[in-house]
Amino acid sequence: MTSTIEISQGMFKLYHQVSRLVNECMMDEGVSLARSKFLLLLECQGPQRSTDIACALGFAPRTVTEAIDGLERDKLVKREPDAKDRRAKIVSITDMGRTVISAAQQPQHKMIEAIFAVLTEEQKQQLKEIIRCLSEKTDELQRGRDLNENGAEAAPIRPLQAVG
Repeated sequence: MTSTIEISQGMFKLYHQVSRLVNECMMDEGVSLARSKFLLLLECQGPQRSTDIACALGFAPRTVTEAIDGLERDKLVKREPDAKDRRAKIVSITDMGRTVISAAQQPQHKMIEAIFAVLTEEQKQQLKEIIRCLSEKTDELQRGRDLNENGAEAAPIRPLQAVG
């Protein structure tokens, strides 16, 4: 019987392997996987304040500011004053940013297709369903944690159990 710990370790290992390989392919086109997240967010959701970008991507505001500095230096994004708040800036993707992200997505998609080509269509459907179930449970657990952090009664602390 396979333990859930072994399965989760395998998932993490696979995630890192795929991320590394996809990142290398994208870097060949001039943009990292991390930078592409910023560019895709701006391309899909339009111009945003850096605080909104940090929230959407789950990054610290300082990390986002540093990333935007680099993207702006490379002319992939631009900052403009926020008409609603003089203290804030609105970040938007440039035409060069769109060109770079478009070029990087082609090898990314090609690599992902090559990785998943080992699976049958039935296996892909099963994996899709498994991911959906795990994602729903993860969302449920996160909502519970968020409630506890925002003043709801905290769950009792239980001692760690030995992992077999």
